[in-house]
Amino acid sequence: MRNKHLLSAAALLTAALALSSCGASPKSGSAMTMAAEKNYDMNYPMANEYPEQETDFNTEEYSAITENTFKSTVTDPLSTFSIDVDTASYSNIRRMINYGQTVPADAVRIEEMINYFSYSYPDPEDGEPFSVSTEITDCPWNSDTKLMRIGLKSMDIDLSQRAPMNLVFLIDVSGSMSNEDKLPLVQRSFSILTDQLTPQDRISIVTYASGDKVVLEGADGNDREKILQAIISLEAGGSTAGSKGITTAYEIAEKYFIRGGNNRIILATDGDLNVGVTSEAELKALVEKKREGGVFLSVLGFGQGNIKDNKMETLADNGNGAYSYIDSEREARKVLCEEMAASFITVAKDVKIQVEFNPAYIKGYRQIGYENRAMSAEDFENDGKDAGEIGAGHTVTALYEIAYKDSKMDLPSSDLKYSDASSLGTENGELLTVSVRYKAPDGDESQLLTYPVTEQTYSKSMSEDMSFAAAVAEFGMLLRDSAYKGSTTQDSILSLVGNCNIENDEYKKEFVQLVKEANVQ
Repeated sequence: MRNKHLLSAAALLTAALALSSCGASPKSGSAMTMAAEKNYDMNYPMANEYPEQETDFNTEEYSAITENTFKSTVTDPLSTFSIDVDTASYSNIRRMINYGQTVPADAVRIEEMINYFSYSYPDPEDGEPFSVSTEITDCPWNSDTKLMRIGLKSMDIDLSQRAPMNLVFLIDVSGSMSNEDKLPLVQRSFSILTDQLTPQDRISIVTYASGDKVVLEGADGNDREKILQAIISLEAGGSTAGSKGITTAYEIAEKYFIRGGNNRIILATDGDLNVGVTSEAELKALVEKKREGGVFLSVLGFGQGNIKDNKMETLADNGNGAYSYIDSEREARKVLCEEMAASFITVAKDVKIQVEFNPAYIKGYRQIGYENRAMSAEDFENDGKDAGEIGAGHTVTALYEIAYKDSKMDLPSSDLKYSDASSLGTENGELLTVSVRYKAPDGDESQLLTYPVTEQTYSKSMSEDMSFAAAVAEFGMLLRDSAYKGSTTQDSILSLVGNCNIENDEYKKEFVQLVKEANVQ
């Protein structure tokens, strides 16, 4: 039985490499090719196809989200948050819609939906790790507000000139990972990544179930055959002692640490950690201690029915890494191949944004999404406070609904005893200021960038980037049944996308189909 499993896995991986890897095909005569030549059952979903759901129960866990409300600029002129480059929420929602499932409101993180897609923001100027651009236009779903976009784009890196990588694949092989959309898809996913490796890279594989096991240690990135053999040998079974596996993975990563390189653990799991350290607080403390040594942790979520989204997000956020959800081979190719630089090569860490609204022009505002990334105003200048990382070639988008002073909206406010609210603010033509703090990947002291946003930023015509981001935000609000969705409908979403040229973007075209298939009003 075990030999049949290994041969079938080899054939599966060969098909994945031949059909959807980033570069090299398996060499003639290799173990991968010979396995494929045999007539083994290839009953596994190709890109964007889904296996039948095998579980009748659902124990998925999501952190509760309390949606952002409108705030008065008189009492709350500052909005401070950590950037977020995670994309797991969108691909997880896509999986649910494709299965015809109801999407839980707490699974919808609108910022992750928006940031799943790429946007045409300007390149950064020389000496800066990213650019910052803004846009203000009329809000499509609320006639009493404007819509503001803040966009960041990090510098691109020539992958042929990238620093060497020290990667540890930390793979959950517990019994809960046995379904086809879990460990078999993990194996295909990591096989795709092997195409990107060079002789300067070091690859290790650690697995965990009832205990942990070092399957491969410090392999040369050019030894693709050896790495693939280690990947296809994996089998699922046992309980989930995740914390022990994480500890071992950090030990291996530290052993092969490359100074000036990209030292990272890539955890692949359904998040079901049921033995040992299991609470979010304990997991957070574990990875916080380790990130200071320069080893970052990224998380890839797999499967359905018992996803522990809350724990996986906590691990990635506090391990200075990104959290992605892999629902298909195509998504694996997107994350591990097309966006490898953005996913694994950090160009700035602890990136925080603070928006100061000028009450002379702006009456109130509401940030769309980023609820679990909010920070207190004083944390902005505190270099001891952790924040998000941005990878090479990444774009990051944040949206705000803003109400000008002449807006008819009723906003929450407080009676001020010692000052006149009507006199607050400075009429200098600046609606607001966007400030950004960031650290170099190996730095401890933040640098500050500031960008005043003037009245001239407003335009009645909406750019394609704004139109698409607004459409995704509307979709998220419909899925959440947001109190702020206003006039949003499926037709209004499709109308916004109709203003965009998406012909050459397969992911944006797929978004249109997803909107049409979703059971929302």
